[in-house]
Amino acid sequence: MCLAVPMKIKKKKGNTATVFLGGIERNIDISLVGKVKVGDYVIVHAGFAIQKLGKNEAEATLKLLDEMKDEIYR
Repeated sequence: MCLAVPMKIKKKKGNTATVFLGGIERNIDISLVGKVKVGDYVIVHAGFAIQKLGKNEAEATLKLLDEMKDEIYR
């Protein structure tokens, strides 16, 4: 099973970015998504940003993932 997760861009340099989610930072490749800037949300899979998301969509997805976690660990 594969899971791609929305993460927020914290830093950007060339085709790489540092993204953040829940205390976790990762360096990823952003060359597949075109223009993104610090503060944007991207879907991250296997070290690559594969899609840019709007803030509302990213936050709604993260909320659903959090609710799923709560159900699993109940």
